[in-house]
Amino acid sequence: MVNSPAHPPQAYSEFSSVLDPSIYEPLPDDWLIGITDVIDSTLAIGAGRYRDVNYAGASVIAALGNAWGTFDFPFVFRGDGAAFALPPQGIMVATSVLRQVASFATTNLGLALRVGLLPVSEIRARGRDVRIARYAASEKATYAMFAGGGLKWAEQQMKSGRYLVEPDQHTTTPDLTGLTCDWTPIPSQQGEILSLLVEPHDHTSPEVFAALGRRVLAIFDAGPRQSHPVPVDMAIPENAETYLDPKSWSGVAANSDFRKYDDALRLTLDCTSEQIDTAEAILVAAKARGEINFGLHRQSHALMTCLVPSGRPDAHLHFLDGMGGGYAKAAEMMETGEHLMIVGAGGKTAMSA
Repeated sequence: MVNSPAHPPQAYSEFSSVLDPSIYEPLPDDWLIGITDVIDSTLAIGAGRYRDVNYAGASVIAALGNAWGTFDFPFVFRGDGAAFALPPQGIMVATSVLRQVASFATTNLGLALRVGLLPVSEIRARGRDVRIARYAASEKATYAMFAGGGLKWAEQQMKSGRYLVEPDQHTTTPDLTGLTCDWTPIPSQQGEILSLLVEPHDHTSPEVFAALGRRVLAIFDAGPRQSHPVPVDMAIPENAETYLDPKSWSGVAANSDFRKYDDALRLTLDCTSEQIDTAEAILVAAKARGEINFGLHRQSHALMTCLVPSGRPDAHLHFLDGMGGGYAKAAEMMETGEHLMIVGAGGKTAMSA
């Protein structure tokens, strides 16, 4: 689904492969990076507006693909926002779409969407990079993975007021054809829906982070269907007309982005409390060693936002997040450094910090 600037690089079907830095290819200096995020998303989620937050977060992907005429560009859904890369000739389209989705979020959803755009060269000049790899979730859906620290740096800069795309009161409505939130929240089958973010520190070697990531993934891969949150049995649609046949529903599950990497390991999983406790203990120890930062959030349901590209219904994509705050809550925990009580040896509890 996502191509590199010059040629489509190999798509890897084994997710742990995306932890290997050698598979990533650098974007050209003149390519553009766009980033969006919902301001005060945790407040909106706390008010029960998780569906609106996810819709606003995914809106730029749908609008940009429809305006660009293809979805073959790198992008990643991050719950309360998204990031993408476009070649330099896309600057007018990208600027227009960013203004459109920001206006749409304010006018139609009552949410403030922060939007920014900058060239890769600006990121490299600050000592970061943007490199791309492709992960094949299925034969029909390939997602971009981002490495190099560039997205993280760009997002930090945008939140501090740099590289913002200024609003335009006279902008047109974005074309969000194909973007839907038709499915009711999906309950956990194993105990809890986990939203997990694990981010390496700048000084952490890729080899150390890859080894840690694989340890964490192995815990959840041991669960049914690798802790996939989309069940084999079809979820309940809000509109009875959207019911799918079993084969089509199988494709929905296969094309879901429950695991990804965009300068951080980003997971939405259906797992047991024991699995979460085991993984958290490993992550707390790694954080104490100064290797990583992480945030996690437990909730009862997952939320699915779907994108069916016009003219390519077989290439449908399904973005996952936790219903109770998901990635936004996990990111908040990561920023504040506050972690949950964990159970240690002998059943004793300890507070991680």
